[in-house]
Amino acid sequence: MNPETIREQVSVIKSKREALVRLLEQPDLGTLRIDVNQAIEEMDDLLDEFKLTFPDLELG
Repeated sequence: MNPETIREQVSVIKSKREALVRLLEQPDLGTLRIDVNQAIEEMDDLLDEFKLTFPDLELG
């Protein structure tokens, strides 16, 4: 896998994280809020690991 492909795929993950953050702002989530929070935390962990593993690659 080349660096550009990795960058593109991580950018997709990053954009989906932003969608989850917007979803979290909805007042009627109920217990789904727990799952959304968990997904955001896991995405944050993944993005942090990406930055540690590939410090020279900039994300879009």
